[in-house]
Amino acid sequence: MVRVARTVIVRSVRLPRGVFRVFIELEDVYRSIVEQLTMYAVANNIRSFTRLRALKYHEMRNLHPQLPSHYVYTACQDASARAKSFMRLRKLGLAGKNYPEVKSVSIWLDDHLWRPNGYTSIEVATHEGWVRVGIEPHRQYWRYINGGWRLASEARVRLDRRNRWLIIYFTFTKEVEEYKPKDFIPVDVNENNVTVLIDGAAYLLETNIEKLTLGYYYRRRSVQEKYDKVYGVESRVKRRVLRKLKERRKKDDIRWKIAHLIVKAAGERRYGIVLERLGRKPAGSMISRIKDKQLRHRIYQAAFRGIQRVIEEKAREYGVPVVYVNPSNTSKMCPVHKAPITYNDSRIGECSSGGELWHRDVTATWNLLIRARQGDGSSAPSPGGLPHIDGSPVPLGSTATHDPITLPKGLWARRNSLPPNETVGRNGGFN
Repeated sequence: MVRVARTVIVRSVRLPRGVFRVFIELEDVYRSIVEQLTMYAVANNIRSFTRLRALKYHEMRNLHPQLPSHYVYTACQDASARAKSFMRLRKLGLAGKNYPEVKSVSIWLDDHLWRPNGYTSIEVATHEGWVRVGIEPHRQYWRYINGGWRLASEARVRLDRRNRWLIIYFTFTKEVEEYKPKDFIPVDVNENNVTVLIDGAAYLLETNIEKLTLGYYYRRRSVQEKYDKVYGVESRVKRRVLRKLKERRKKDDIRWKIAHLIVKAAGERRYGIVLERLGRKPAGSMISRIKDKQLRHRIYQAAFRGIQRVIEEKAREYGVPVVYVNPSNTSKMCPVHKAPITYNDSRIGECSSGGELWHRDVTATWNLLIRARQGDGSSAPSPGGLPHIDGSPVPLGSTATHDPITLPKGLWARRNSLPPNETVGRNGGFN
């Protein structure tokens, strides 16, 4: 059994001024405690929550006797997490200062500091007693409530002072059991597409990450050039404009939709998912010999490991097993003849032994599938009878060997599942 946790963000109703003032006072005191504890932990090289609590609990409790005692507990958890993260960055030389700076604060709550009141309100313990707060549930919240998920005892609250409401971070947990896979769905992640192989049919899902990255790259540069001349490099106006850009949100939306399609296809067939073992920082090795700044930026922004992490998170939610295999030469070797494939400035290459044509991404998925079947010890069939590999030497012939089913982003992004092979044309349109 695997424990899966998901965070759901819900907004409260607009609070009266008097009620919201209580939370402002609570946040100010909590921020003060976290700042003191974080500075103390960094100065004394303390990474453990239990040690920090043992050393500072009574002192903080005496300084703030009006505050419920468990706020000191949660503040110690918050401070130890911040201190541990800062000391790790400082060790890597990535911290710009000698001590951390607490810029934003969300109030950590345990089961002694909050409790649900039905499904549409909660109660929070404050220095003024228990305060009831109504929430505005949305569709995702109800999906977890009605989907067998359990509401955890921990929560976090952040204040929106402009609109006088609370942003509440609920945690839902679920116990999921992984099944033993009957076969595998290999996934090859590239900058502009994600290719999957399902029952011998290769689907190429276009993501257009390159176009998205370059569009925001030029937009950011134009904003910087415009505002740096007028307001200076560190202007608040420029930062406000840059915060309105939605590049990360759009990329996350693409990743989660692709993950949903792949995991759903695997779960329906009781298959596992095969991913490439890329290491912790694959972009670093890719750009080691690249001098073009724009290309280096594109490779970093492609976030190959980011897509894999999202697929793995989604697979864990549905109990779908994930297997990582060595990706070395998966797109360079013919899956049939184990011979090198020659590419001439194209994604279509020719096998040096059999002469058949292969699409680069399709080649990678077949080799990933073969390596997963050989190495994981599951009940999946042996690689001796690989289906649908006909190796047709006809130039650009419509075979499963080298011609994937290309699905444009506008097509797959609006679907809940991948279409059957027979209903889709090779150009991505429906037959």
